[in-house]
Amino acid sequence: MTLSWTVHELHLRHTFRISRSASDVARVVILRLEHDGIVGYGEASPTRRYGETPETVTAFLASLDLSRYESPMMLEDILAAVEAAAPGNTSAKCAVDLALHDWMGKKLGVPLYALWGLTPERAPLSSFTIAIDSTEVVRKKVEEAAEFPILKVKLGGDNDEEMISTIRSMTDKTLYVDANEGWKDRETALARVRWLKDKNIGFIEQPMPAAQLDDLRWLRERSEIPLIADESVVRLDAIPSLAGAFDGINIKLMKCTGLREAMRMIAVARALKMKVMMGCMIETAVGISAGAQLAPLLDYADLDGNVLITDDPFDGVRNTAGRLTLTPRPGHGAVPR
Repeated sequence: MTLSWTVHELHLRHTFRISRSASDVARVVILRLEHDGIVGYGEASPTRRYGETPETVTAFLASLDLSRYESPMMLEDILAAVEAAAPGNTSAKCAVDLALHDWMGKKLGVPLYALWGLTPERAPLSSFTIAIDSTEVVRKKVEEAAEFPILKVKLGGDNDEEMISTIRSMTDKTLYVDANEGWKDRETALARVRWLKDKNIGFIEQPMPAAQLDDLRWLRERSEIPLIADESVVRLDAIPSLAGAFDGINIKLMKCTGLREAMRMIAVARALKMKVMMGCMIETAVGISAGAQLAPLLDYADLDGNVLITDDPFDGVRNTAGRLTLTPRPGHGAVPR
């Protein structure tokens, strides 16, 4: 079993601006796992918010020795060893998880969703993300997203009301709002929530900083709009403490270490009567196609990371007007162009 990797620079169609950062380029690491003539592909899209860079990802991958494992089919044992190799490094671990699952599906000759007995047609529509920007650019983005029935709007800047008012002057589509921890105190957050309540908002994602859990509980008691955790939930162990503070969770493969843990997170959230969403970073079709394998289990999907870039080096899941169409190819279905 051999591992190799390359760093790719992905270029965004527009500057991607959220409450704490802005970028025009994303650097991701594509992992290639080869065994028995079969290649499985994985991806890491690291972010500094969670302590990772492409350099830390490649260093982590270089530190792994999987030579003692006879086959990638020993997935559970391999992932346990990868987890124990070092703390953190969640997107790097995700790359290994995705490559193993892709290899396994290819070895068996079936797509992952079929292996798990899932029906792709049950997947919810995916939203299209509009990041924080000027009125002029927001208008352009809304026009570009005309085919998408749901828009996800990044807030938490100094022009929240202007952003929403601009979009509402153009369309009455359902909006998902993501503040990315941008509302720093509960009174400000409550004022924003109340202003948004008659604006056809499906939910509000991470309105306040993850560290302010008591304030988030206070806010949820007063919010008529469902609240979804993002930065507050990285991995499985965080979920039980969030019941009562949020109505649901946003799972991202790059934060939770991949498909194996994502499936467990879905089960725990369901047991706690919480809604389940899957989001993404800026990713290629590798990460997006992998996440889409679990889409039939979701209430909400925000899997547009590769729609926002101009130079995806892979072909995989199709996102047509928000409808995710999975390929019949085995594994996660993403292949190099």
